[in-house]
This record gives sequence, structure tokens and C-alpha cells, in this order.
Amino acid sequence: MTGVIVNTFAVILGSFLGLILKKGIPEKVSSAVMTGIGLCTVYIGLSGSLSGENVLIVICSMVIGSIIGTLLDVDGKINLLGKWVENRVSSNKKSNISQGFVTGSLFFCIGAMTIVGSLNAGLQGDNELLFTKSLLDFFSSIMFTTTLGIGIMFSAAFVLVFQGSIVLLATYIEPFLSTGAIAELTCAGSLMILALGLNILNITNIKVANYLPVLVCVPIVYKLVDLASQFIA
Repeated sequence: MTGVIVNTFAVILGSFLGLILKKGIPEKVSSAVMTGIGLCTVYIGLSGSLSGENVLIVICSMVIGSIIGTLLDVDGKINLLGKWVENRVSSNKKSNISQGFVTGSLFFCIGAMTIVGSLNAGLQGDNELLFTKSLLDFFSSIMFTTTLGIGIMFSAAFVLVFQGSIVLLATYIEPFLSTGAIAELTCAGSLMILALGLNILNITNIKVANYLPVLVCVPIVYKLVDLASQFIA
């Protein structure tokens, strides 16, 4: 769990520095920075989405996962949690703590580095990838906090729970995550990051959290397709 703890504190420290920097940044500069972050997020999503090898697996997983996420209203529940945090720490009705919490939770937890890094930590005790991710998240949290505020800091709790769960359950998850499955997982996760970037740019209003079950569906669908191909062969 060392890598997960370091990653959590990296987000907290980066957010703290972001809050300090936020005080001296004019609103028009903050708005420009937010647009830049949105564009970078779109780029990250587009780049990662090209890693997939079987588009049908991603399509099936996205359809199944989005249905599950929508029926469970995952986005609504995460936003409700964000609102609960917001109501506890701020009396400002214009506060965007909830938006920061949701954005940070998704951005820091969706992607191959999160999955592979947490698996390596859980199976081999190798935290190198999580340490690298921690450095990236540190700088990302600084930039996000200058525009979205303290909500980014609270997303560190989601990072701890999400990545920590993968580390603790790594032994059970690992059989489903072959190299091919991770490639498709990266593709699906990157599509979600792309959607997040479009939301940041105010181009769309996609309920990205409703697609979180896709991350569970991808390795299962991949495994079923692999078994089916072996049976047919």
C-alpha cells in the first residue's frame, strides 16, 4: 500500500500548493488555464484510445457498462458524495467543491497507470509505477486546484479507496488482466478521459462516472471472447 499512500499524499500536497497559487491568479488567467487543462485532457484521452486492438470488445464493454452505471446512477451517487463534502466544508452557494471532487476522482483513477501500477504493487510489491503516477498527479493536482479549488484535495480520498482496493484484490483480479485485456482497458479508460476533457471545455455534459462499470466489464468481456475463440478453434 506504500505506493497508494504516496499517491494520495501527492494529490493532497499538490492541491495545497494549488490553493496557495490560486489566490494570486486573476480570473481570466484561471479560465485560460482551465481551457489548457481541458485540451491536454482531450489529448491524453485521444492518445490512449489508440492502444486498443479489438474495437468490438470496447464497444460491447461500453454498452454493457454504461447500462449498469446508468441504472445504478453511479454519477449521481458520486456527485451526491461531492455535494455532501461541499455542504460540510463550505457555506458558499457558488462553491465548486463538488465539481472538483468528481473531476479529480475520475482523472486520477481512470487509466492504465492506475490499474497496472496497483496490480504491480499488490502482486509483486513493486511501487515504481505508482511512484511515477504520484509525480504526475502531484503536478496535475496543482493545476486543477488553481481552477477547481479544494474539491481536488478531497478527491485524494477516492484515490486511496479506489487504488487501495485494487492492491488488496490484486490476486483475484490478475487472472482477468492479460496484456491484451490491459490494452482494451486502456482504450476504454482513455475514452472516458476524453469525455472528461470535453466536459472541462464545456463542450459536452457527459455523466462520465456512469461509465466506471466499463472498467470491470472490459476484462470480463475480453476473457469471454478469448474462451469463445478457443472453443471455436
